[in-house]
Amino acid sequence: MIFKSAETSFIFEEVKLTQSLLLRGEMEQKGVQLDRKTFSCSICLDLLKDPVTLPCGHNYCMECIKVHWDGQDGTGVYSCPQCMKRFTPRPVLDKNTMLAALVEELKKTGLQAAPADHCYAGPEDVACDVCTGRKLKAVKSCLFCLASYCEKHLQPHYDVAPLKKHKLVNPSKKLQENICSLHDEVMKMFCRTDRQIICYLCSVEEHKDHDTVSAAAERTERQRELEGSRGNVQQKIQDRQKDVKLLQQEVEDINQSAEKTLEGSEKLFTQLMSVLKKRSRDVKQEVRSQQETQVSRVKELQEKLEQEIAELKRKDAELEQLSHTEDHNEFLHNYPSVSALSEPTDSSSIHIRPLTYFQDVTAAVSEVRDKLQQVLGEEWKKISVSVNEVDVLLSQPEPKTRAGFLRYSQEITLDPNTANRDLLLSDGNRKVTFMIHNQSYSDHPDRFSECWQVLSRESLTGRCYFEVERRARVEVAVAYKNINRTGSGEESGFGRNNKSWSLDCYNNRFWSNNIETPVSGPPSSRVGVYLDHSAGTLSFYSVSETMTLLHRVQTTFTQPLHVGLWLGFRLGLVFVENSAEFCKLK
Repeated sequence: MIFKSAETSFIFEEVKLTQSLLLRGEMEQKGVQLDRKTFSCSICLDLLKDPVTLPCGHNYCMECIKVHWDGQDGTGVYSCPQCMKRFTPRPVLDKNTMLAALVEELKKTGLQAAPADHCYAGPEDVACDVCTGRKLKAVKSCLFCLASYCEKHLQPHYDVAPLKKHKLVNPSKKLQENICSLHDEVMKMFCRTDRQIICYLCSVEEHKDHDTVSAAAERTERQRELEGSRGNVQQKIQDRQKDVKLLQQEVEDINQSAEKTLEGSEKLFTQLMSVLKKRSRDVKQEVRSQQETQVSRVKELQEKLEQEIAELKRKDAELEQLSHTEDHNEFLHNYPSVSALSEPTDSSSIHIRPLTYFQDVTAAVSEVRDKLQQVLGEEWKKISVSVNEVDVLLSQPEPKTRAGFLRYSQEITLDPNTANRDLLLSDGNRKVTFMIHNQSYSDHPDRFSECWQVLSRESLTGRCYFEVERRARVEVAVAYKNINRTGSGEESGFGRNNKSWSLDCYNNRFWSNNIETPVSGPPSSRVGVYLDHSAGTLSFYSVSETMTLLHRVQTTFTQPLHVGLWLGFRLGLVFVENSAEFCKLK
């Protein structure tokens, strides 16, 4: 037999006191019941608190109608939620003292209005354990009494001193789960050893020598952990919200850029078609003009020949008539004047070229068409690549294998207009060699005047990869096109300013913004460079049988990049060719 502890007896007496007080209150209230709607606010459906009366006569809680009208601010018109009568301007709200006094008196005497149907407990609600007959919804549950109470029967917990110490929580159907099945005691202890809620008797019997604390103490500690977790979650929420805003801005930027590009492209294509139409009209006009000129010349010659034909026919008739003259003297007398012929037109200058007169024009137009198609075909590839390289903030992970990098391989050629005069370009401008004597390059504003450098013709955006085979002193770099071309050192040297990033392959150093960083990893004759322009990633690899990361940069690129090569002069007893060449990648 299990004996009740002193604590259990005390709880039992308090529960009896609570039941007695609640029962007495219920008995006193059976005399009067009023219509709850009369004293209820139609907004919160509860008894009026600080009741106010509108000009239309309807009553509301002061706070409820204020909140309702705050939602109508900006319209200038305020309406009654029940009759929809409109008021302009917003009425001044004064407390209805008589109605407030009546509600307060009802509360003091315990005479509550008869509850409406929505206040009674349904199948899914927690019912008041004290109500008899049809039970009201519980507004609180007491962890000490292990019972749930409606607003009326909860009042003693606010008025009676011993009951004020009880722990009230939101209505719960699981109060009985707080009773120990072994000792029929309220479980207020927590066993940290077994991670289990227990009662006091369990702590001195089954869980003896275990690490036990009060449930309240364990809750306090776990609450601190929970707040820390909540802080982390809230921080993640803020971070994700920032990301969402960034993505929203990205969507807007993409849409604006696309619309601007389409508008500009449409205008350019319209101009191009206008040029083609104008050229078509010019060709048509010139052909028509030449057609009229040549037809006029032919017709003029044709008329002249037709006149000669008429004259010859007339002469032939005279000769025929003379041939039939019988009088010899008359024949000989008339023959000299009849036989004389005018100088005929020279027909040797007439060359007939059927259907070939304007074929040269057709051939020329055809040649223009072919060249235009060729140019459009070549340039269209660039347009298509530029479109496909458009990327958003969502960057893809960097490849892990050389095969993965080769998917982004790009052919690189050097721009002769940027090459320093000590550098010789060869092999289709894919190779550069340091020369002792200056090359005969023409003057150009893009040429590096002091630094032994050269830039690529191609600009780099999106994701791309290339490899450089080097000999002796070479730096592989990327740079903005507007990098300075004059001066040396910080002014135009790769990596010595904020417009370029450079890897010194000979001394294993990386340069950016004139800051030198040692590079770990073996020096290599072949260097692979991977660029993810949108993600701001620039990686340099030593390429052999495997790929070894030498250095990686994480930054923000604001312009398209160009590949840059720097070649230095090597002093020694024997001259060694100092060169770099872009590898052909499959």
